[in-house]
Amino acid sequence: MSGQVLPCSPEEIGSLFLFEKLSAEQLGQLCSAGRVERFEPGPVFTEGDPATCFYVLIEGTVVLSRRVGGDDIEVSRTSQRGVYAGAVQAYLGERVPQIYSNSMRVTDTSRFFVVPAEQFAGFMEEWFPMAVHLLEGLFFGSKSAQRAIGQRERLLALGSLSAGLTHELNNPAAAAVRATETLRERVGKMRHKLGIIAQGSYTPETMANLIDIQERTAERVAKAPTLSPLEASDREDELADWLDDHGIQEGWRIAPSFVQAGLDVDWLDQVAAALDEDMLPNAIGWLNYTVETELLMDEINDSTARISHLVDAAKQYSQLDRAPYQVADVHDLLDSTLLMLSGKIGQQIKVVKAYDRTVPKVPCYPAELNQVWTNLIDNAVHAINSVGGEGTLTVRTRLDHDRLLVEFGDTGPGIPADIRGRIFDPFFTTKPVGEGTGLGLDISWRIVVNKHHGTLQVESSPGDTRFQVLLPLTAAGNDTNEESV
Repeated sequence: MSGQVLPCSPEEIGSLFLFEKLSAEQLGQLCSAGRVERFEPGPVFTEGDPATCFYVLIEGTVVLSRRVGGDDIEVSRTSQRGVYAGAVQAYLGERVPQIYSNSMRVTDTSRFFVVPAEQFAGFMEEWFPMAVHLLEGLFFGSKSAQRAIGQRERLLALGSLSAGLTHELNNPAAAAVRATETLRERVGKMRHKLGIIAQGSYTPETMANLIDIQERTAERVAKAPTLSPLEASDREDELADWLDDHGIQEGWRIAPSFVQAGLDVDWLDQVAAALDEDMLPNAIGWLNYTVETELLMDEINDSTARISHLVDAAKQYSQLDRAPYQVADVHDLLDSTLLMLSGKIGQQIKVVKAYDRTVPKVPCYPAELNQVWTNLIDNAVHAINSVGGEGTLTVRTRLDHDRLLVEFGDTGPGIPADIRGRIFDPFFTTKPVGEGTGLGLDISWRIVVNKHHGTLQVESSPGDTRFQVLLPLTAAGNDTNEESV
């Protein structure tokens, strides 16, 4: 938008703090290169357009805003004389995209000193060579440091996740190894017991009955009910008494396995009725080995299934075998992240999943959303640990008008009001030195806002802090061209 061009007064331009140290000759050159423009209320320039001019406010009121999703978010409003906006990075030339990083409008009639970007860059190079070098170093150094520390944050998170995953995998793997060793021993004893039985003078019909009982016992193991501790204890006493009454030595050792397998006194009565009395002790011993081998195989199956589940969760979390951008069920992403972080969350923190499973899938970068979940869960765990380590982490999903809300609530101490506005700033952290980089929330904000056109906000009071991620349900037109984070 162009305003009305007015005469340029070197004296008035020299009264602006940016130019107050310039000589009369330099002020004359500025007036020759630039112009004074008057703008009526309305837009001056728009975010994303080529940055063609550098604007310095002489009088009036300006409002700077940024586009977030479908909304214009006001970031600054001022009437301070001498403030500037527009092509502020023109001195960097083609090394960075020369576009307006925000939109500017005026709310009342305002006057600006306006310099074309190319001339402004020339004045900077000619009049302030050392300042330009310092600004270049500051700009690129800050970008480099932010990338390096952001990468370190990712590596620290990866290290923490790897340690947690290793711990989670070790438990079922160790259980499977122990069960396999015990299974080998029980199978050996089963062969030995079968040899003893085979040496007896039993009829083929009796042996067939024994094999049939073994098969039906194995079937009962697969269908064993889950008993309460009190019910299991009572049944163990009943079985131990039955075994003692029938001359079975050390029945108290056998009873717990039989109870776990779902066997009861009625079943043992059927076994006793189907076999000769002299065969019963060896048959019970053989059935005990059968039960133990079935239980051990169930334990191995459960352990390997747990390992497979953890590996699947790791693949879901990393998204290594999936497209970077896709339509995904956010609950799958949340579950994989919670599983990956279960070791860090610990047993003292209760995790509540308040999911609305009816919400639709969303177009997103799943691996990067997982990084957001990781950062927000990590902050929640740190907050709860700061007040004793016991508390509740609530992960909630629901529709919020035309967006999907993902909320992480914790029962920590809350975020003080005086720092709430700074928590998304780069390098700002309340964690002790060495425990936080201050980039977790900044990275999360850029992933949510810049890459997904969503919103990341926080509501906090003592005992109730909620980080809320709002994601659009439809893809934006330039998803694949957003800046990397």
